[in-house]
Amino acid sequence: MSARFRRTRIGEKLQLTDMDAVSGRTSILRGLQTAALGLVIVACGEPPPSGLAPLDPTEVFCSIPEDQISLGGPGKDGIPALTDPVMATVGSPGASYLDPEERVIGIVIEGQAFAVPHRVLWHHEIMNLNVGSTRLAVTYCPLTGSSLAFDRSIIDGAEIGVSGLLFQNNLMMYDRRTEESFWPQMSRGARCGAATGTELQMVPVVEMTWEGWTDLHPDTKVPAQDSGSGQNYASYGYPYGNYETLDNSSLLFAQPAIDPRRPPKERVLGIPPRLAGGGEGIAFPFGELNTLGNLGAAHGTIGGGGKYAGCRVLGWITAGWDGVLYQPWRPRSKLRDQSREDRRPGNREHLDH
Repeated sequence: MSARFRRTRIGEKLQLTDMDAVSGRTSILRGLQTAALGLVIVACGEPPPSGLAPLDPTEVFCSIPEDQISLGGPGKDGIPALTDPVMATVGSPGASYLDPEERVIGIVIEGQAFAVPHRVLWHHEIMNLNVGSTRLAVTYCPLTGSSLAFDRSIIDGAEIGVSGLLFQNNLMMYDRRTEESFWPQMSRGARCGAATGTELQMVPVVEMTWEGWTDLHPDTKVPAQDSGSGQNYASYGYPYGNYETLDNSSLLFAQPAIDPRRPPKERVLGIPPRLAGGGEGIAFPFGELNTLGNLGAAHGTIGGGGKYAGCRVLGWITAGWDGVLYQPWRPRSKLRDQSREDRRPGNREHLDH
């Protein structure tokens, strides 16, 4: 995909995209369990559902192909991002909505562990967390199954919301600043708006089962059933029917060809090009990792130059359905007076997964 800059009116272009895609979208949705689909499909020419802000018609620059940006259904903030929700602890009534095998996004912030369940982000997609001086956004796109956390300091700690737009079926976030920009989640940076070209710093997360995470972090906090959002997380399941079924090739919107080497909805441990030494990214399919056994490890070398080239060690835990890729490191040693060593940590990267 070649990057290009073009001036476009986001609001006007999306109306055209919606008209062009409506027939294809209808046929796709017939293949889903539409009764359970938690989308409000906005027909061509209809205004957004009441109470939702219309799309900003301000002219913006985009560095991605606009014909692959689609209106996902609910308008801007129609899927409400969470900010600092009420938290519960393990074993408390507020956490009783979680089953042991449910997937969570685990993160440790300033020494405190947090679990952000998929079940919660099915309905919010973004959770802004403010802990001490740390400003993060934990994000999950139910259509692409991608979990990423970002440091919000590059946007002055501004909150991140759900724009209602999709780029290649992936969540497009927006920053709540005066001159807002649009940030496709898997691109990890602004691709439309004033901040185009600005990259978000990723923060390491662990995606695994609730049981596996609480075994590692029994003091973890988790959004409570009564988090203040008004959602009943216990009552509502995955809102997109059978969309994420392993062999389901249906997509909400057409996009460039799907790689046929693996099932279309299989989870992978994805390594972005920058962390893979340049060139193309690397995907480790969970189906293959599971062949390593209950506990497995593998090692290899990532090519290219720069700080991210070199050896990697991959660990796999079947019980938590969790894969982690590490760059090994060892302290550098310097002999001072034949009796004292000055040890400083060398470069260490815990790659996002």
